[in-house]
Amino acid sequence: MTDRKIGYIVGSISSTSINRRLAKALERLAPEGTALVEIPIEDLPFYSPDHDADYPQVARDFKKAIEDVDGVIIVTPEYSRSIPGVLKNALDWAARPWGQGSFDGKPTAVIGTSGGGIATAAAQQHLKAILSHYNAPTLGQPEGYVQTTPGLFTETGEVTNEQTAEFLTAYLEAFGALIERYAPVAVAA
Repeated sequence: MTDRKIGYIVGSISSTSINRRLAKALERLAPEGTALVEIPIEDLPFYSPDHDADYPQVARDFKKAIEDVDGVIIVTPEYSRSIPGVLKNALDWAARPWGQGSFDGKPTAVIGTSGGGIATAAAQQHLKAILSHYNAPTLGQPEGYVQTTPGLFTETGEVTNEQTAEFLTAYLEAFGALIERYAPVAVAA
């Protein structure tokens, strides 16, 4: 039985994305009772305020997918010391029309991987600034900077390094605790 549903957005649309492999690893490591589901971004057109009066169906579906989960993990690469344009575009769709932001109050976590020692630290800082503007409670600790080495993640999401698997498991547990803090309180009738 699944008690918690977490959506994840991969900030890369590359077919060889190591961040997609990281997302698959998180999916495999999810604690019992938690399901991770992808919220895809590759089919979203470029955002323009011209669409605010009549959102295309793909954008409405994207916003609803965010609203229908208990929390969202954004798995991002770092492009030119920031987030990829395709991810920023998706976030713009989620934030609009004004006053109808899908991330408002939505527990969110940020993680990413690269071959460098500081992984996606600069991109994550930019992303956290955006999420703060969206009023998304964001996991502060542990920070999710994962250095990828050859073979660390298999294509199916297996983690080949025990310490990395333990870190990712702890990361998911910490995010689960954040979600619990923001869970709606049931009111007795």
